[in-house]
Amino acid sequence: MCIRTVLTYASPVFAHAAPKALHRLQVIQNKFCRAATDAHWCVRNSILHRDLELPTLSKYMKDASKRFFDIAGSHPNALLRAAVDYQPPPPTHFIRRPRNVLFDPPDALTAAVDSLNDVNDTHD
Repeated sequence: MCIRTVLTYASPVFAHAAPKALHRLQVIQNKFCRAATDAHWCVRNSILHRDLELPTLSKYMKDASKRFFDIAGSHPNALLRAAVDYQPPPPTHFIRRPRNVLFDPPDALTAAVDSLNDVNDTHD
């Protein structure tokens, strides 16, 4: 929760951070989850996130960014709407805009947690 409050402050910007930096923060979150639940070392991180119903940092920031862009797109201020409304550059372009993170594929841990949640939903 300590990391998440700081990242939420500017999630559209932090969601665009380097994958290595986000991975380091995810490792810290995994360690906190393991310590909070007193889980054994052999319990997978995806199982911890599923059982705690805690999204991974990349998924959380992607969802927060989506909410931000949805709200900003319908804001009464024309300047804010104009800042959100843009055409994304081609995929081969080296400069990425913060909104491009919404189109990125999920990382391995997020995909594993989502697949576990899908399995649980089909068994309920």
